[in-house]
Amino acid sequence: MLMHQITDWDDAYANGVHIPDSKDYPAKWAAAAKLFRDQSLAAEKADLDIAYGDGPRNRLDLFHPQGESKGLVVFIHGGYWKAFDNSLWSHFAAGALAHGFTVAMPTYTLCPDARIADITEELGKAIELVAAYIPGSIRLTGHSAGGHLATRMICRNTPLGNDVLERIDRTVSISGVHDLRPLMKTEMNETLHIDRMEALLESPALLEPVGDTRLICWVGAGERAEFIRQNALLASMWKGLGAATASVEEPDRHHFNVIDGLLDASHPLTCALCA
Repeated sequence: MLMHQITDWDDAYANGVHIPDSKDYPAKWAAAAKLFRDQSLAAEKADLDIAYGDGPRNRLDLFHPQGESKGLVVFIHGGYWKAFDNSLWSHFAAGALAHGFTVAMPTYTLCPDARIADITEELGKAIELVAAYIPGSIRLTGHSAGGHLATRMICRNTPLGNDVLERIDRTVSISGVHDLRPLMKTEMNETLHIDRMEALLESPALLEPVGDTRLICWVGAGERAEFIRQNALLASMWKGLGAATASVEEPDRHHFNVIDGLLDASHPLTCALCA
């Protein structure tokens, strides 16, 4: 058996340098998201820049479906907890909206202005606020760092109250990072400031899920090996702790286009979240 040891942790968690035309993605996302917001506002199907806390980035956008809402989907953006905001991802609400869900997209304070533990608390406040106004079931999803934050909401040390937790009937983590310890070995930790204690308290793979958790871990088959490993890791760990889990590797997808399935109501990713 050939054994392999990771020696370059920065490369192991680097996405853009391994994706063709990766530098074009943020501009494409921003343009598509702006068009989607403009159209949603024109149709009176969006409430934008809702404050959920005192911080300048404690804001969320809310998109409404045609007809009566059947529940709430919360999409949490990625960016390694240190980049981006919700303005790049609005159009990824389309698939869930077509299934009749209201979609919330929060922004949060970025590292190093916040620790990951602080971001966890902020997202808890955002979800609590919007859940108070949107009845029905709650589905959580997020991409990359957002996948971590989505699953962090359903750990036993969650910031969410029991009344909200009882309404969460499905979580889909897309390319999530669920064990933070390897990131302590990367240069980005100069910004993230993860220490061992925070890694132990903020890594879903090292924590227990709340009762009756239903979790789908979704990753592109063409992603970096560490993201594929992290994806399978949480599904395996939580299955052993009594959660209902599944691990999916979508063929021909890399870290930047694995979320494209959320655009299409009939795509398996959207169906996994909303059906």
